[in-house]
Amino acid sequence: MPASKSRPSGVLNIDKPQGLTSHDVVARVRRLTGIRRVGHAGTLDPLATGVLLVCVGPATRFVEYLQQSKKVYETTIRLGQMTDTYDAEGQVTATAPVPDFTLEALDRALDAFRGDILQTPPMYSAIKRRGQPLYKLAREGKVVDRPPRPVTIYDITILDWRNPDLTLRISTSPGAYIRAIAHDLGQALGVGGHVLTLRRVASGAFRVEDAITLEALEAAGEDWPRYLHGLRGALSMLPAVILTEEQTWRFRHGQRIPLDNPPNVTSDLRVLGPGETFLGVGRMKKGALAPYKVLPA
Repeated sequence: MPASKSRPSGVLNIDKPQGLTSHDVVARVRRLTGIRRVGHAGTLDPLATGVLLVCVGPATRFVEYLQQSKKVYETTIRLGQMTDTYDAEGQVTATAPVPDFTLEALDRALDAFRGDILQTPPMYSAIKRRGQPLYKLAREGKVVDRPPRPVTIYDITILDWRNPDLTLRISTSPGAYIRAIAHDLGQALGVGGHVLTLRRVASGAFRVEDAITLEALEAAGEDWPRYLHGLRGALSMLPAVILTEEQTWRFRHGQRIPLDNPPNVTSDLRVLGPGETFLGVGRMKKGALAPYKVLPA
C-alpha cells in the first residue's frame, strides 16, 4: 500500500541493471525521489541484475528484516576458466578443457553445496578485515585468510547444460556468495569456473516479475510513490499481532502492552493497528509487547 504523499515511506522493488553497484542505485533513487533517507536491503555485484530492495524514508529503519530473507538466483557458470574475482568482470587466471559432463555427474558434484555449508568468501567482497574491505586489499594484489562462514543453500536446480556453460537456479540464505559456489564447483570438477551471468529473481516475498526499472521510476515523475510497497506486506515474514486503538496509542508512545494471549514466539513481531495499519516491530518481554522499532505516525 503506497505511503502518503506528504511522507513517502516504503520499499521499492528495483530491477537492478547490469553495470551499476547497489550504491549507484541508491544514489539514483535519492536523485529521482528527492529523498535523502534511502538504503538497500542486500548488495548485488555490478555484474548482477534483478531484485534489489530499496527502502525509502522511515522504512529504512526496518531494512535489517528484508536483508534476512531468503534469496533466489539464476546464474550461468562458465566452466574451464578461473578469474580473480570469481566472475566475468575479473582477469582470467587459469583455463582447462571441460569434459562433456553428464547431468548426473554435475548434480552429484552440486550435492556438496546443498544444505548447511561453510563457505569461504571471495577476496573481491565487501567483507571487512580490520576495518578495510577485502576488495581493496585484493586490488593491491594482497590475499588474506578468510574464515569460512556458515550459509544455507536450500536448493540448487540445473536449468541448462551446454558445455562449457552450466545454468543453475539457487535458493540461499542471506550472506551466501554465488561467485564462491561457481569457483568452488569448478575446483571440485577439476576445471575451474566463474560466474558468467547472475540474476536475483526473488528476495523474500518480492519477485523480479514485479520489479520496476529505474527508467520507469524516473518516468513516473512526482507520482513515483505509487511504486512503494508498504511495510505490512514487506515484513510478512514476521508473525503479526493486531492492537486495539487504545493499545496502538500506547505502542506509538513507547509503552509496554500486556497481552491476554501472548504469541508463543521468540522472533520479532509485526505490530498492526486497527485496519491492519503497520505500526512497527515489537518484542515480547515477560508477557508484554515492548516496542522495538516504531514507524512514525
